[in-house]
Amino acid sequence: MNLFPVYPLFDVEPVKGQGAWLWDGQGKKYLDFYGGHAVISIGHGHPHYVKTLTRQLKEIGFYSNSVSIPVQKQAARLLGELSGYDHWNLFFCNSGAEANENAFKIASAYNGRKKILAFTHGFHGRTSLAVSATDNPNVLFPVNEGASVVRFPLSDVDGVVREIERGDVCCVIVEGIQGVGGIHRPSEELLTAVRTSCDATDTVLILDEIQSGFGRSGHFFAHQEVGIVPDLISVAKGMGNGFPVGGVLIHPRFEARFGMLGTTFGGNHLAASATLVVLEVLKQEKLIQNARIVGGWLMHELHKFSSIKEIRGKGLMIGLEFDHPVKEIRNTLLYEHQVFTGSSSNPNVLRLLPPLNISTNELEFFLNALRKVIS
Repeated sequence: MNLFPVYPLFDVEPVKGQGAWLWDGQGKKYLDFYGGHAVISIGHGHPHYVKTLTRQLKEIGFYSNSVSIPVQKQAARLLGELSGYDHWNLFFCNSGAEANENAFKIASAYNGRKKILAFTHGFHGRTSLAVSATDNPNVLFPVNEGASVVRFPLSDVDGVVREIERGDVCCVIVEGIQGVGGIHRPSEELLTAVRTSCDATDTVLILDEIQSGFGRSGHFFAHQEVGIVPDLISVAKGMGNGFPVGGVLIHPRFEARFGMLGTTFGGNHLAASATLVVLEVLKQEKLIQNARIVGGWLMHELHKFSSIKEIRGKGLMIGLEFDHPVKEIRNTLLYEHQVFTGSSSNPNVLRLLPPLNISTNELEFFLNALRKVIS
């Protein structure tokens, strides 16, 4: 049996990872400036991560959510403490797409509506409603069609407000920072207006922090820089540092009832342990502060490159837009300078998503490589 191909593959096979570095089978060393789609938050092979998951696996690796799993409660408590949402509730699931699917269900169960308001260039997953809310016709198929989704540019504040004020929108979903779409931040004006309109119409505001959450922006959640409070927050990516885990942070006004949500694997012993470790390392090593400080320094240095058309982002979630496709830049960085970087749905945008414990020496390594490639 062959694998079903889903991505064009780079001719690199990492076999070992440590911190911000990867090694292939021939011992060649690569700087990981992409973290496997923003997943590696605390670095590859972090000793606390490895030790904790190994110990957990030796004790018990899995049982279903039909029994008490204390490590879930530990992770939820620390997540509440670090994020500032300590009085909220947490639903564990397996991925970002699944987190958004469940957020949509919670919203619809709350107000009985079905229309979803989403944004141009948004990406929310590849399943059912999540892919319908995603602005990419290439990943939408007939079986996914039929969902009630309206879409607006991030810049159309007036249009968004008018649509919400019609009173038939179930929920608004917006990324804290658009990732796949090319690192675009929703404005304070937009987020504030949406929050006000949602309050007035009993519409649910969902913040998709799947890529921008867990400290990547220099705040625990990117929307916290603006100061608004959403109703639901979807998380995944850096939440498990490579272990598949996702979740929905749920405002306490949403009442749970048995059968409303469910999951077999979500929040299992290993997933909850991975989440707890990531949170512990974020706290102990002050990685959110590090993302803010070194990310700010990196963006300052990048502004010295005259050939970069625009630099966007916050913390260690950065997009570099050129006036031409970046495919050759990515390939040259990888094959000649051993640096992994990311692309986006905009072929002219290079995405930078390194681990949050990246050092300035490692940033200098990247800057020197980029300087050679684009000079």
